Amino acid sequence: MLKMAVLLSGSGRTLDNFHERIQAGTLQAEIQVVISNIADALGLDKAKRYGYPSFHAVGNASVNEILAGYEVDCIALAGYLKLYNPPPHLKQRVLNIHPALIPSFSGAGFYGHHVHEAVKARGCKVSGCTVHFANEVYDEGPIVVQKCVALEDHDSPDDIADKVFAAECEAFPEAINLVDEKGFAYYWNRV
Repeated sequence: MLKMAVLLSGSGRTLDNFHERIQAGTLQAEIQVVISNIADALGLDKAKRYGYPSFHAVGNASVNEILAGYEVDCIALAGYLKLYNPPPHLKQRVLNIHPALIPSFSGAGFYGHHVHEAVKARGCKVSGCTVHFANEVYDEGPIVVQKCVALEDHDSPDDIADKVFAAECEAFPEAINLVDEKGFAYYWNRV
């Protein structure tokens, strides 16, 4: 069972998903701490309600200082909108979810609604999400899980976002469970 830190910047919808699945016994993880770079992020309020230690921290050094006080095997970036540089012992243990099928619509500037607007503008027939390991370059670490969703011509960027988020709710827990089962090195040694 992985001991996770969750880093977030927003509403905490992914934290909700993790919490619900942990409670149901379908996510093989324990959340040790939740950290946000946004002081008034709704996700921090949710973390407190769930009983998780929660903190506001700006910058890698501040985040890593907090993490040093917890036993953490894995870091889940759950809508964390900063490039994160972990401490050396967690270097290949940071998972991120991206709201597109990497390598499409990925890299610097492609996050959240910007991705869904670009997908709509390109006229894509499918989109989806990718759970991957994060490294020092946006969206370039080894891929763990991808989920595809079909799009309709009339789908708005909001419609695309809803479809992709539903896929994310399945993909991120699946990826965490796979990493727990196969180990971190399995994914880094594949590529």
